[in-house]
Amino acid sequence: MNKKGDLNMIGFIGAGSIGGAVITGLVKNGYDENEIIVKGGKSSRTKDLRDQLGFKIVSKIKQLADTDVIFIGVGANALDSVLKELKDIVDGKLVVAFTGTGTVAHLKQVLGYDKVAHAIPNTPVKVGAGFTGITYSDKFTPEDKKKVASILGYTGQLVEVPSEQLGILGTVAGCSPAFLDLFIEALSDAGVKHGLSRELAYDAAIGMAIGASKLAKQSDLNPSALKDEVTSPGGSTIKGVAALEENGFRNAVIKAVDAAEGE
Repeated sequence: MNKKGDLNMIGFIGAGSIGGAVITGLVKNGYDENEIIVKGGKSSRTKDLRDQLGFKIVSKIKQLADTDVIFIGVGANALDSVLKELKDIVDGKLVVAFTGTGTVAHLKQVLGYDKVAHAIPNTPVKVGAGFTGITYSDKFTPEDKKKVASILGYTGQLVEVPSEQLGILGTVAGCSPAFLDLFIEALSDAGVKHGLSRELAYDAAIGMAIGASKLAKQSDLNPSALKDEVTSPGGSTIKGVAALEENGFRNAVIKAVDAAEGE
């Protein structure tokens, strides 16, 4: 990560669920709030976030003219109007859109500008533990990519993929926090059913998810092998795994991803 004095001045258009999560992750993990300018909307959400984090708010896109990198976090229905308004100040900047529909080709066509990228973060960027997939236009130089990575690195892992893989990567990493939350809730319900307090059941389930994920990330073994390490012959874990499979757990997860992908 860069030191505070080496940071780029960055702009945000939109501070909703994803834009706000990225801004929060940046500031909470050391990015200088004085180097962040946010174009606010009509709601009080941006002002409330500003009060927590201390960045600067502006009312017009043209007031982002002094930034080096602009991140767009608006909904699909507002994207094109934002891009058209951005045309007047875009020269010399890097533009990164956080949207499920703003492909690089679409961004280039509407903006009339080549240095654009399409990124899909997930909500854990808010705590610096995010996973963001990104596709750059062919006009992005290695130095340009390094600049974007040096910013988004404050929010977690950034992975460059071809445009045809960004959608499914965004689904697997972006929708799945909700799937995991549902699993944690169900696991907690099971704990309560068998006598744990709700608070302890949540603590156990969340602690397990954090620890198991960290182990999977740091281990040389793949998740299947890690599962085998816990499932001793005839033991309680393999019986639980069998029950999950009997009730379609693996198929349910795959079908959830299919549904999120629109299949």
